Amino acid sequence: MTGTVYKSTGSWYTVKSEKGDFLECRMKGKFRIKGIKSTNPIAVGDIVDYELEETSDALTGTIHKIHERKNYIVRKSVNLSKQIHIIASNIDQVFLLVTIDNPPTTTSFIDRFLVTAEAYGIEAVLIFNKIDTLNDQTLDDQLYLQHIYQEIGYKCLRISSTENKGVDQLKEMMIGKVSMFSGHSGVGKSTLVNAMEPSLHLKTTVISEQSKQGQHTTTFAEMYDLSFDARIIDTPGIKGFGIVDMEPSEISGYFPEFFKLKDQCKFNNCLHKEEPHCAIKAALEKDEIAWSRYNSYLKILEGDEEHYRTDNYGEDRAASDETRK
Repeated sequence: MTGTVYKSTGSWYTVKSEKGDFLECRMKGKFRIKGIKSTNPIAVGDIVDYELEETSDALTGTIHKIHERKNYIVRKSVNLSKQIHIIASNIDQVFLLVTIDNPPTTTSFIDRFLVTAEAYGIEAVLIFNKIDTLNDQTLDDQLYLQHIYQEIGYKCLRISSTENKGVDQLKEMMIGKVSMFSGHSGVGKSTLVNAMEPSLHLKTTVISEQSKQGQHTTTFAEMYDLSFDARIIDTPGIKGFGIVDMEPSEISGYFPEFFKLKDQCKFNNCLHKEEPHCAIKAALEKDEIAWSRYNSYLKILEGDEEHYRTDNYGEDRAASDETRK
């Protein structure tokens, strides 16, 4: 029998059958997927084959095969740096929720997420959430960031779940697709899903005023069928987003605005640091490339791990002066 994994708790998997029934399944033995060292061999979104088992308590299943994935998106495992954690698979698009200070989402985090989406061939859309909470300064910061990413070519939405602004536009983009929602804890993923589908009643919490950080309300990744012909994968909040298995020469190719200029560099193996006649550095000096993006590139290139709340928008905007020194 074949079905789709809708929830993973690490030991048990909720699988939806082709007939539409849900069943709790376990994994049979150990799965080794070629080329992937993962902490979770089965991920939400996977198409799997399973066999039924009758126990004294209920009808369960045993998963014995994972079908080939169309795509998947990963991050470094929190505890095992040499392994990855597959967030979800077989995704049509991923929405990254961004908030300015409630809690703060850094450009470093945004860029690492976008680079990973580019690397795994998944369309990424930025949702600037909680626009109803912005003041004059934070509104300016939000519009500044939106301008940066729209100029690169990324779709951006401005949304207020509580005031229902932008929600209908988001729903239209999701029709007929499997969409993943991601972002820091507290950026409003579950609240936004509830605004689109109130019957789900996903658990939400209030941001800590002292720390400006959210608390985890989503414990495991889970897929939901929505009433407007869409499926959504809600994921736990992510603090950091470590880049996985990229050669230094590859990284700039996942920055679309860099990729457009790469062939204009004097050297084919240019890393856009100290090399002469570098097209990316020239564009940077003309402010045709955002300094925050270049700084993110350097951090990824140098292997610096992204930590939650290590940057702020004031620093990003002053980055050009700092980098020129």
